Amino acid sequence: MIRRPPRSTLFPYTTLFRSPALAITDHGNMFGVIEFYQKAKNYGIKPIIGCEVYVAPGSRLEKSGVAGISDASYHLTLLAKDNTGYKNLLKLVTMGYLEGFYYRPRIDKDILSKHSEGLIALSGCMKGEIAQLLLKENKEEALKVAVRFKEIMDNDRLYLEIQDQGLEGQDKINKELIELSQRLSIPLVATNDCHYLGRDDARAHEVLLCIQTGKTVNDPKRMRFSSDQFYFKSPEEMKRLFKDIPEAINNSIRISERCNLDLRFDQILLPHYDVPNDLNLDSFMEGLAKEGLKKRLKTKIISENEKEIYYKRLERELDVIKKMRYSGYFLIVWDFIDYACKKGIPVGPGRGSAAGSLVSYALRITDLDPIKYGLLFERFLNPERVSLPDIDIDFCMEQRDKVIDYVTEKYGKENVSQIITFGSMMAKGVVRDVGRALDMPYGEVDRIAKLIPSRLNITLKEAIKEEPRLKEMINKDEKVKFLLDTATTLQGLPRHASTHAAGVVISPKPLTEFLPLYKGAQGEIVTQYAMKHIESLGLLKMDFLGLRTLTVIRNTIRLIKESREKDILIEEIPLDDKKTYQLLCHADTMGVFQLESRGMRDLLRKMKPTVFEDIIALLALYRPGPLNSGMVDDFIKRRHGSVPAKYDLPQMEGILKETNGVILYQEQVMKIASDLACFSMGMADILRRAMGKKRPEEMATQRERFIEGAVKNKIPEKKAEKIFGLMEHFAGYGFNKSHSAAYALVAYQTAYLKAHYPLEFIASLLTSDMDNTDKVIRYIGECRDMGIKILPP
Repeated sequence: MIRRPPRSTLFPYTTLFRSPALAITDHGNMFGVIEFYQKAKNYGIKPIIGCEVYVAPGSRLEKSGVAGISDASYHLTLLAKDNTGYKNLLKLVTMGYLEGFYYRPRIDKDILSKHSEGLIALSGCMKGEIAQLLLKENKEEALKVAVRFKEIMDNDRLYLEIQDQGLEGQDKINKELIELSQRLSIPLVATNDCHYLGRDDARAHEVLLCIQTGKTVNDPKRMRFSSDQFYFKSPEEMKRLFKDIPEAINNSIRISERCNLDLRFDQILLPHYDVPNDLNLDSFMEGLAKEGLKKRLKTKIISENEKEIYYKRLERELDVIKKMRYSGYFLIVWDFIDYACKKGIPVGPGRGSAAGSLVSYALRITDLDPIKYGLLFERFLNPERVSLPDIDIDFCMEQRDKVIDYVTEKYGKENVSQIITFGSMMAKGVVRDVGRALDMPYGEVDRIAKLIPSRLNITLKEAIKEEPRLKEMINKDEKVKFLLDTATTLQGLPRHASTHAAGVVISPKPLTEFLPLYKGAQGEIVTQYAMKHIESLGLLKMDFLGLRTLTVIRNTIRLIKESREKDILIEEIPLDDKKTYQLLCHADTMGVFQLESRGMRDLLRKMKPTVFEDIIALLALYRPGPLNSGMVDDFIKRRHGSVPAKYDLPQMEGILKETNGVILYQEQVMKIASDLACFSMGMADILRRAMGKKRPEEMATQRERFIEGAVKNKIPEKKAEKIFGLMEHFAGYGFNKSHSAAYALVAYQTAYLKAHYPLEFIASLLTSDMDNTDKVIRYIGECRDMGIKILPP
C-alpha cells in the first residue's frame, strides 16, 4: 500500500536499459512531494514531480451555476520538466486552494496559460475535460478544448492520456482520443491510475474510502471503484494492454526523459534582516552580543579572570557563527524576542540545546548562564556538521499570536506561514476505524483494540507477536483476521491535515517560490509541506510555543503587585531559597511546572533536592529509559551516600561528580570524549549523535577513533574499551542538559512563587485552567490542603 492517502498517481515506465522513473501526481495537492523526491533518489529512481489538478469549467473565481461536485471541475495531469515548471506548479496548486476552491482546489485555463512554462500536461483520466466531452459525444467541443490546451502548452508539451482499468466507457474514450491525436498531431501516452500498490490491496482501499467518507462497506450508496485495476502495473502489463499502440508506451519513456527536476537540499535560505547602514550582519550581531554580555556580567560577582573566560567563549562562539553565516539567524530571533520583552509578553528562559550558547544568553534569547551550569555550545551548534541550529522559544500562551503577527508584518505576509502537520492512523485508532467501516459491533472492535499494548508507535505486527490473545482470535475468526490484516495494511497512512501547534516558516521571498500553500476548513493558510521537509529545503522554521506556565507566572506577579504592592522580577529571584527547597522536599508541587505528577512527586521525596542542579538532574531522570533501567535508584543511592560514587579514571570525576558518577547528560558523553580521547567538541557531538542513533557501522568507526585517541592520551586500551562501552550504554538514556536546565529554571520559579505567594499562585493556576474541570477540582483540593478558602462565584 502506498504510504499516503490514496490519490491518482501517474507512473511513467522505462525499459530495462534505462534508469527507472516514477511520478507523483496527487489530486489537487503536493503534500507528499518532498518525501517522495528524497526517497526515490535514495533508491536510484528518477523522481518526476507533478499534480493531477482540478480545472474549473470556466473561471476559477466562479463558484456558482454548476449542478454539483462532478460539474465543478475536471482533472488535468501536470508534470514539472525542470525547476521553472516546479515553481509554476507550486503557484498553480497554491492558487487552487487560495483562489479557486469550490468543492475542490481548482485552477482555470487562464492562470494555467500564465504559469505553463516548464510544465508538461496530460489530458487526464476519464474525469478529464476532453474525456468527459467525448463520453458525452460532444466531439467538436472536445476538439476546441484540445486545441486550447495545445496552445497553452506551446504545441509540444501536451499529451492525450489513454488508460485501461476495465471501466465502462473507457474503450470508447480511448478510440476517440486516438482519432483526436491523429487529427491534431497531439501525441498519446499510456498511464495507469494508481491508488494502491498491488491488486490485492483493492479491498483495503475500499475500506479506506469508507473511513474517509464516513460510510460502511454495507452502504449501497458508498463511494467505490468499479474495478480492481487501480494498482501499480508492471511495464510488461502496460505493454500488453497497449500492444496495438506502442507509441503510447514509448511516449511514457520520452516524458520521463524530458523531466529533469533538480531540487536542492544543501542551502540555507534565511530571510533578509535589515541592519544599520554602517554595519553588516556580523558586526551588528557581534556588537549586540558584546554589549549584552557586559550587562549580564554587571549582575555577577566574579573576578577579572572569570570575566576573561566569558569573553573568550563569546569570541569563540561568534567566530563559529560568523564562519557558518548564521548571524542573520541570531538577529532574527533576537529581534522578535526583543519585541516580546518590550511589549511585556513573557518569554521562556530557553528550551532545547539553545541554552548551551553564550551568544544566546548575551542576546537574551535564553536566560540561563551556560558557563555556570556546564552547558556546551557544540551541543547546540556543531562547527563540524553544517546544519541550521534549532532555537525554539516559549511564549506566554495568551500572547504568542502577537509575536507571530509581528514577524508576519516585518517579513511580509507572503513570506510567513504556519506549518501543516499530518495525523497518522496508529495501531488502536486504525483498528477502530476499520472496524467501523466493516460495520462490526463496537464492543467486539473495542475488545480487540484494547488488547494492543499501550506503547508509543507500536505496530500491529508487533502487537500480534506480543499478545497471544490477538493471535488466537485471528486463528479462530475470519472476520477478525480480515479486520487486522486490513488495519495492518492501512496503519501509518495520513488520516487528516491540521495546523502545527507551534511551527512557523519565514522565507526570503514569497513562500510560493519554495513550496505550495494549503487552505484549511477554517480558512487558515498553512504550508503543504510538513516541518521536516521545510527544514530540508533550507527554509527557516521556528517553533513559537505557547507555554501556559509563563501565563501563570505573569498573572501571579500581577496579583502580587495588586494585593501586596510588591514588584517581583522573576529572573532575579535567588536560586538558593530555603523555603522553596523545603516545598520541593515535601513534594508539595501540585501546579509546579514539570513536577506535579504523582511519579515526579515520589521522586522528589526520594531525592530531597537542596540545590538547583538537583532539579536539573530530576527532569533528566524522570523519563521511561532511566526509570525502567534502575538508573534512577542507583543515582539516588549514590546521592545520599548509601552507595559510593565510582570513577573509572581520575579525569572522569570532574565530569561526573555533579551526577554522582552516573552518565546522565549528553554533554557528559561529549566531555568524556574530549578529555579522554582528545576529540574536538564538534567530533564529540558527532559521537554523541552516533551513540543515540545506534548505527553499527558508524559506531565501529567511532569506537576505533575513541580508543586510538585514549591510548595516545596514555589511557590503557582495555580501560578505554570499558569506558566507551559505558558511554554507549548510557547514551541511550542521556538527556540534553541544556533543555533540562532551562526547564528546571521555570520549575524553580513556579515552586518559589508557590512557596512565598501561595494565594496569588493558586488563583493564577485556577484562572489559567478554568476550562479544564479535572485540574480545577485538583487545585481546589490543593487549596483545602493548604487551608486556603475558595469563595463561590
